[in-house]
Amino acid sequence: MASTQEKATPCCIPKTNDDITKKNSSSSSSSSSTEVLQNWSLAVGSGSEDPVPKTASMATLIRPVEPISDPPATKAPTTKGISIMPRAQTSHPLDPLSAAEISVAVATVRAAGATPEVRDSMRFIEVVLVEPDKHVVALADAYFFPPFQPSLIPRTKGGPMIPSKLPPRQARLVVYNKRSNETSIWIVELSEVHAATRGGHHRGKVKSSKVVPDVQPPMDAMEYAECEAVVKDFPPFREAMKKRGIEDMDLVMVDPWCVGYHSNADAPSRRLAKPLIFCRTESDCPVENGYARPVEGIHVLVDMQNMVVIEFEDRKLVPLPPADPLRNYTAGETRGGVDRSDVKPLQIIQPEGPSFRVNGNFIEWQKWNFRIGFTPREGLIIYSVAYVDGNRGRRPVAHRLSFVEMVVPYGDPNDPHYRKNAFDAGEDGLGKNAHSLKKEVLKQLRIVFVCMKRIMGSYGSIKIGERDGKIEAEVKLTGILSLGALQPGEIRKYGTTIAPGLYAPVHQHFFVARMDMAVDCKPGETFNQVVEVNLKVEEPGKDNVHNNAFYAEEELLRSEQQAMRDCNPLTARHWIVRNTRNVNRTGQLTGFKLVPGSNCLPLAGSEAKFLRRAAFLKHNLWVTPYARDEMYPGGEFPNQNPRVGEGLATWVKQNRSLEEADIVLWYVFGVTHVPRLEDWPVMPVERIGFMLMPHGFFNCSPAVDVPPSASDMELKDNDIATKPIQNEIIAKL
Repeated sequence: MASTQEKATPCCIPKTNDDITKKNSSSSSSSSSTEVLQNWSLAVGSGSEDPVPKTASMATLIRPVEPISDPPATKAPTTKGISIMPRAQTSHPLDPLSAAEISVAVATVRAAGATPEVRDSMRFIEVVLVEPDKHVVALADAYFFPPFQPSLIPRTKGGPMIPSKLPPRQARLVVYNKRSNETSIWIVELSEVHAATRGGHHRGKVKSSKVVPDVQPPMDAMEYAECEAVVKDFPPFREAMKKRGIEDMDLVMVDPWCVGYHSNADAPSRRLAKPLIFCRTESDCPVENGYARPVEGIHVLVDMQNMVVIEFEDRKLVPLPPADPLRNYTAGETRGGVDRSDVKPLQIIQPEGPSFRVNGNFIEWQKWNFRIGFTPREGLIIYSVAYVDGNRGRRPVAHRLSFVEMVVPYGDPNDPHYRKNAFDAGEDGLGKNAHSLKKEVLKQLRIVFVCMKRIMGSYGSIKIGERDGKIEAEVKLTGILSLGALQPGEIRKYGTTIAPGLYAPVHQHFFVARMDMAVDCKPGETFNQVVEVNLKVEEPGKDNVHNNAFYAEEELLRSEQQAMRDCNPLTARHWIVRNTRNVNRTGQLTGFKLVPGSNCLPLAGSEAKFLRRAAFLKHNLWVTPYARDEMYPGGEFPNQNPRVGEGLATWVKQNRSLEEADIVLWYVFGVTHVPRLEDWPVMPVERIGFMLMPHGFFNCSPAVDVPPSASDMELKDNDIATKPIQNEIIAKL
């Protein structure tokens, strides 16, 4: 994310503590929490069955169960002689923009247009919060919002300096001008009166604006709909479909895909899309799988700026695949069978309610606490992850966790499949495609956040709250295969035949997790480093007379160039982020280790066109020192990007020191998908991911204080014996 020229700074400092306490300390914290919830359109209730409003897009992802009332004044964490400030703000500096704030930001930018034509041609691609500097977040968490921890602020000689209010929130807007084909970035300052605007009378203040040359921003849903309508109305396209026996355009599906960058013809001087065409068998079936009948041989190129077809060619007449009776995910009788009848109901209940609490965007789960945010590009973001560790207090682990890119390259060299190289975050937006899963009671000892989900892709989660101190990132691949059509009798080695006339090309899925770490670091501290660990086999000899010896060997990654690393299961390779100043009871540095799961690297050749824009896929791990404008591994605008290696691969050429720094981990993990018949019509879930696991962070297992469950205690107290199992086979199982 590009940095702003105007950086937020703390506001004035009150003269004395009396000045603080004389302010309106009677303002209700609970009402402030309610205002935050209203900004999110959340429905708060005591029961788990309360309806969730349809307008609550984030509420369906993580639903507040029990609002936390702010601690009483007598119990509020304080330092000697210092009172907690009454809140002047209703939104934490990291809370996503409210609907009112977005409206004000858009109106402000539109009003700044030089002419009516310019204003009318503005398309707002993205409106997001400008995340404040880390010291502003620390001030907010210390004095204005939960967890109310003044100890977060480093001590100074004259004592802690308490602000009277926080800097105004700012919005960042990516605007595409259809008239000029220009992309611009705007920063708008907001304030309380702006966010609570009545009838749009108040506007924000434009802090900066700039035109970004030679880029194309992500596509949006409105453009997709317009593109489909334009293609369907194009007479040569209608004629081509008529040759294939289709005259009802309601059966036709036009899926616009970004063109990527393969040659100068794809340069960002034009906003282009190359749609894929599909045809449903029935138009009145609500669950009809239209992707089961791909239309091949038709080449379409659409100018998305002017919304016209600029290239069209019916290159090859490939017959439409016959209607596959197994194409739909519907009841068994519709597929010529019956559904299972031996599935017994499973009910999981929590009679005393869940073990976590939600206050706005602040989450507490036993000893864990953190904040959540959301952007159209990344989806869910997790901020300020910390563990409350007894008398050691609140110990930070990470400042910011998110998935920042997803790339899906296909391995079929035939048209149109060689162009299937989607950058799902940078070209489209993971957050824009996010959906909630079905509401379930969370009995497991973790909180699951759904952060991305695509019709033909996958969905992912970051799990925080494991009692043993782990943080787990997991992606579950599911959905509908992207298929191709075959000529009668044709077989392609670059995919799997799924049904008569249908095949699924081989492909890979890659995900990039960006982890801004802060292991045992208070705000402003840069005391982290990364160590690589490999298991080594001891050479035979006097130190290994039994030929059984092996040991862990550590190597400090001192610079960015040294820290471009790949997974190696042969040596059980993993990496540890350590604090260089804190030690555990044995004198070892405290840390968290990154434990890889199953993984892969791109199978495409080094000169593959998509790798120009995705050079970050060439290694599984990258490490950089924190820089405010280094957010996305392929640069901010990968769509039609002609520049080679923009983003992460370019940043690390600075070869900055990592020996003691504010560390950012970029972990690239993926899977190679050779489709199976069992992946049709909907792919069963396949899991990939990784873990952040405490490594010397605690003095012993953090789970030793977990009491036995009530049911176990009841059985023990009553000396109840379980019924013997009669079936010998079941007993063995």
